[in-house]
Amino acid sequence: HSNTLLHFLRHVSFPPDAHLLPSALKSCPAQPLARALHAAAAVSGLAEDPFVASSLLHTYLRLGATSDARGVFERMPDKSVVGWSALIAGYSARGDAEAAWGLLERMRSAGMEPNVITWNGLVSGLNRSGSALNAVKALVRMHGEGFLPDATGVSCALSAVGDVKEVSVGEQLHGYVVKAGCRLDQHVVTALIDMYGKCGRADEISHVFHESSHMDVASCNALVAGLSRNAQVSEALLLFSEFVSRGVELNVVSWTSIVACCVQNGKDLEAVDLFRKMQSKGIEPNSVTIPCVLPAFANVAALMHGRSAHCFSLRKGFLHDVYVGSALVDMYAKCGKVRDARTIFDAIPSKNTVSWNAMIGGYAMHGEAANAVQLFCLMQKCKQKPDLVTFTCVIGACGQAGLTEEGRRYFNEMQHSHGISPRMEHYACMVTLLGRAGKLDEAYDLINEMPFEPDGCIWGSLLGSCRVYGNVFLAEVAAEKLFELEPENTGNYVLLSNIYASKKMWDGVNRVRDQMKNMGLKKEKGCSWIEIKNKVHMLLAGDNSHPMMTAITEKLKQLTIEMSRLGFAPSTDFVLHDVEEQEKDDILAVHSEKLAVALGLISTSPGTPLRVIKNLRICGDCHEAMKFISCFEGREISVRDTNRFHHFKDGKCSCGDYW
Repeated sequence: HSNTLLHFLRHVSFPPDAHLLPSALKSCPAQPLARALHAAAAVSGLAEDPFVASSLLHTYLRLGATSDARGVFERMPDKSVVGWSALIAGYSARGDAEAAWGLLERMRSAGMEPNVITWNGLVSGLNRSGSALNAVKALVRMHGEGFLPDATGVSCALSAVGDVKEVSVGEQLHGYVVKAGCRLDQHVVTALIDMYGKCGRADEISHVFHESSHMDVASCNALVAGLSRNAQVSEALLLFSEFVSRGVELNVVSWTSIVACCVQNGKDLEAVDLFRKMQSKGIEPNSVTIPCVLPAFANVAALMHGRSAHCFSLRKGFLHDVYVGSALVDMYAKCGKVRDARTIFDAIPSKNTVSWNAMIGGYAMHGEAANAVQLFCLMQKCKQKPDLVTFTCVIGACGQAGLTEEGRRYFNEMQHSHGISPRMEHYACMVTLLGRAGKLDEAYDLINEMPFEPDGCIWGSLLGSCRVYGNVFLAEVAAEKLFELEPENTGNYVLLSNIYASKKMWDGVNRVRDQMKNMGLKKEKGCSWIEIKNKVHMLLAGDNSHPMMTAITEKLKQLTIEMSRLGFAPSTDFVLHDVEEQEKDDILAVHSEKLAVALGLISTSPGTPLRVIKNLRICGDCHEAMKFISCFEGREISVRDTNRFHHFKDGKCSCGDYW
């Protein structure tokens, strides 16, 4: 349309009209056309007309042509407050605070005092440009000069305050809002919720909302975002359901926000359920929704849901989006389909670091170190610069496969060839790498040489390796540090107890058990997920609530009989307590991954592969049992624990028992 109009202006003359030009400028879509209309105005002598000049000024500012706007303004014989204010707001919106303040001083030198519109334009412009700190400074100066912002100005100011996390200034603005009588203004309410969310004041978010009782889409989006930032997922879900039940017309942003909130806060099943409800309400996911929900499918092994999202993305043309593609790579890898992940990866037209990291991390998770290293080399050949996450994935892959020297080389290469200083996660990978290779003393020396204080992840890596090699001395050193850093993490106590138990040191076991009891700590229950016929089932150790638990238990009993008949003896070293051997067998029989596999066996046809995800590390007994079941039942079984994937087939595991 712009080119057509330009052609029209070049070849058609029209009588000068001070009313036609402003109308044309108001609907002008692009800078070239605005300049053509400006030229027509100049030729006709109308450029000096105040009405036309003002229209030119505002058009150039709307189209982002600040220098053209400045030229028009400087030629105005009579500069009004409106003109000054518009130009100051224009420079502010560009983030040019120096020019905006300079114009404000010039305005005053010309005998023209700024008004509340001038100040609002300055504050809101700076905020929109991302100069939140300058916006807050402008607000403070505005207040110091006796100007009080209106509802629009307050909303912009609150947004800036939230970005710089100046909650004390935000609270003063909140007080002003109450006094000024605009606390029920929907824009102000939304801005207050957003500000308190950014400042970490979850209590005030709910207070502001309940006080205003605004039930519109903007307040819903601000509420969910604010509560999600502050890990208040239960409150967010409760309020979101209230919006839905009251019939508020929510949009794709609202639904995407609540799905993302659930995923970020560990409520994966809820995220899956909300995604389905979203579609049943007729809200179509967009290219932002898909990468938000895919991690939830991955976390609960909901492969069929993930494939549906993949097909939807294909139909909608989202696959060219690098973030959708990268999320699909991650989803397929975490659902045990690393070959499908690679197919998606290869099809991504413009890969970024996130894409490469997702695929390298996928290989690492499956213990395919050779493929991870090969892809890392290809990444560098493609001139894609590796980052912190890349090296975490590569060193982690080497650790999974026992490639100690290769991992050590990449750790050094990261620093000397790529200029990346190792962070906590890289040291944790190195401690795991050395620990799994039995180099516990070297791992301990590395911890002591770290340039910063090691965290729980570092000591946890060492403690895990001590469990494998039965090193009680270093286990006690690591555990003591962990009890200081993470006093309520039951896993550390259980791991130390298991180390004592494996050495028949029952005094140590009892001491740790008493310590847990005195602190009111309970061993975290194992939880596993399995997808059967497009439905995700969650199985908890020691929980009999599943409707098919009787059949599951019967199947496990049958398997136990067959195991005993064929000479399989469970390893009872992985049980916390000193109890009779038969009782230990019973405890091991109800580990959640066994329950999930048993459910899969009785619910699917023979030969169907089973995929299970567990919230804890798989124990040695279950690892051996899975090898037996895969051979006896003729099934491929994939178990993803907190460390990696274990693919069981024909009585063998992909980890080669190196885990």
